[in-house]
Amino acid sequence: MRTSLIELAVVVILAAFAGAAFEASRAGAPPGADKPAGSSAGASPAEPSTIVDLPPIVTNLGAPQDTWVRLEGSIIFDPGTLPHPDAVAGRIGDDILAYLRTVSLRQLEGPIGLENIRQDLNERAAIRSDGKVRGFVIRTLVVQ
Repeated sequence: MRTSLIELAVVVILAAFAGAAFEASRAGAPPGADKPAGSSAGASPAEPSTIVDLPPIVTNLGAPQDTWVRLEGSIIFDPGTLPHPDAVAGRIGDDILAYLRTVSLRQLEGPIGLENIRQDLNERAAIRSDGKVRGFVIRTLVVQ
């Protein structure tokens, strides 16, 4: 029994040293070593996406009506694609408010329910922006 514990300790120590050596070799790699082979060295990096936070949306659910929901979210779009992002964010917020009033508590339950709501909100944001919004991010979703 004692021999197997010593062997286990030796294996764990060797694995830790191997992991540390691997990380040290990765840290010394030149910048850009992780780039795909097809990317050109002279290409400029892609512009970062723009994120606009929507005001918090608070409403009651469709069923049961005494259940309230608070959703905080953001829209993501490419710079220059939306001339008036605040106006688009307002339209998306109004649409989300109307949508949440039709949702039942049962539809929000579990990870599958959350994923379905997230997909619905992404689709609604894309429709309200004529496809210019790349995504809708749920920052917080509280049901009470």
